[in-house]
Amino acid sequence: MTVDFPPGFLFGAATAAYQVEGAAAEDGRTPSIWDTFARAPGRVLGGDTGDTATDHYHRRAEDVHLMAELGLGAYRFSVSWPRVQPTGRGPASRRGLDFYRALVDDLLAHDIRPVLTLYHWDLPQELEDAGGWPERDTAQRFADYARLVGEALGDRVELWTTLNEPWCSAFLGYAAGVHAPGRTDDEAALRAAHHLNLAHGLGARALRAVLPPGARLSVALNPAAVRARTPSPGDQDAARRVDALATRIFTGPMLHGAYPEDLLADTAAITDWSFVRGDDTDVIRHPLDALGINYYAPTVVSAATDNPPPRADGHGGGEASPWPGAGSVAFHRPPGKRTAMDWAVDPTGLYDLLTRFARESPGLPLIVTENGAAYDDKPGADGTVDDPERIAYLHAHLEAVLRALGDGADVRGYFLWSLLDNFEWAYGYSKRFGAVYVDYATLARTPKSSARWYARLARTGRLPFN
Repeated sequence: MTVDFPPGFLFGAATAAYQVEGAAAEDGRTPSIWDTFARAPGRVLGGDTGDTATDHYHRRAEDVHLMAELGLGAYRFSVSWPRVQPTGRGPASRRGLDFYRALVDDLLAHDIRPVLTLYHWDLPQELEDAGGWPERDTAQRFADYARLVGEALGDRVELWTTLNEPWCSAFLGYAAGVHAPGRTDDEAALRAAHHLNLAHGLGARALRAVLPPGARLSVALNPAAVRARTPSPGDQDAARRVDALATRIFTGPMLHGAYPEDLLADTAAITDWSFVRGDDTDVIRHPLDALGINYYAPTVVSAATDNPPPRADGHGGGEASPWPGAGSVAFHRPPGKRTAMDWAVDPTGLYDLLTRFARESPGLPLIVTENGAAYDDKPGADGTVDDPERIAYLHAHLEAVLRALGDGADVRGYFLWSLLDNFEWAYGYSKRFGAVYVDYATLARTPKSSARWYARLARTGRLPFN
């Protein structure tokens, strides 16, 4: 049998600028923190960089045509901050904005809805040199940048996202050091988290001032679907700590106007949080029109023991932890099937997050802004790329979305990660998340069987339900 998604449910695919655009030094673009990080020896697997990526900057028209062939209703892309505002300050680059103007025009000409993310981790290097996200001024710089992009594209883009996964920016970048800029300072990471929150609020204000009344604002978070390993009080407290650091550090001020008291207590030995000033949390709690949820796998935790297992939180094997104040927590490898990232395949985590936020923030529409899996895809002898594991993964997670809809969650759309195989951050080009295979030697695109499967779903809104 088949089950229909609601009328108007949006099926799309997503990418990020540094992962796909390439053209790293063209038309006035300056280095971002990811350019600097990727060029540092030992930071990225294989010494890979995003200098060329999938060359989306030059293959924009081809890629939009491919999206149209796949029947996508929407394309979620990010704007490269150093392409639009090369120093992170001052006026916008006309050439940088022209690329995004052309992209949006191409999408609209093919009846594909543009969904714009302002920040997907590519801070201009000049702003990092001035202190980066641990410095309060970076939040104001982001608001100025948001206004520039809003003025240029606000007449053609309806759905705007301020930040993508600020947890990764703060804690993988400034605590664990496995993402750009590669710093390992717990106090700086907590400062960065607050200033990312503040950037979201200031950026939302700046956008509201220049966008037309019909525009909608969102943020894309990667809340943790945290599971305590046992019902014991110690394991339950471990889950609480991780939930505070992964999720409530953002949803607390963004949705409820305050940082959680338990988070402040857990991290009191690291910082007194004096960097939170005046009406900061009122600014951060800017009304949202939708909440984006990115989900890949659950997080299983317990109280630490004298001989804890290797940290299995899915965020790389760096020596420094991305969990300030959670030294008493052990992270365990979830059971079940695995993807090529060694992440567990568990769609119940997506269901749990959707229904959680439906309960905690009733009336706030939800969008699955990222969900997908990496597998070791290879072309067959006839050149086709068959990826049944990805089809099974997508099917199971879309079933979870349908379950959540049936239980009252107001889910408005689903964005597959990713449209194309691309530069997978610290893993370089070794992991393939795309529904479209990219031959990195020739940059030729080949839709995988999952792309054809997803195209049928996007066109019909019908999921075969087993």
